[in-house]
Amino acid sequence: MPLPEYGRNIQHMVDFCMTIPDRDRRTACAHAIVKTMATLFPEMRGENGDMQKFWDHINVMSGFRLDIDFPCDVIREENLNPRPKKIPYSASRFRFRHYGKLIEQMVKRVAEMENGVEKDELVSRMAHHLKKLMIAHNSEAMTNAKVLRDLAEYSDGAISLDPEKYILHDFTIVTPPQTSKKKKKK
Repeated sequence: MPLPEYGRNIQHMVDFCMTIPDRDRRTACAHAIVKTMATLFPEMRGENGDMQKFWDHINVMSGFRLDIDFPCDVIREENLNPRPKKIPYSASRFRFRHYGKLIEQMVKRVAEMENGVEKDELVSRMAHHLKKLMIAHNSEAMTNAKVLRDLAEYSDGAISLDPEKYILHDFTIVTPPQTSKKKKKK
């Protein structure tokens, strides 16, 4: 049943109405069904007592095949569940997916800054953050030299740190402790 809230009897009435060969009698039958629906469900009447919702529902219950003279515009099958509009995604590609697009933009912004204490602090924090992201992505292939090479590649060589001289902090992956579940006594 397309609309089970009306029940099986109303659905049977709509099915019977579709089998009536004479269009005028079929239209009169549909009017009688809508009056019955309005009597059973008065709270579903629209503003000013209009029956728009009932006519929409009778059209849905007939599978949009009821051929009558509707007293108002009714919902069509293509309007019942419209497809959502497609979301436009940017087509830009970025080099390292495990670092993300925002990191790439931040590295470019810091690379454009003038040399100074603030830039050095930001470069240090970014290098350490890149290391954390690399550990989360692939901890076996992670080396300090690789992180610093990626940082230099992101900045097109503007940020170049020597892996022999620049030491990154060591991060460890902490796994949550496994708790043993005790069985409840019955």
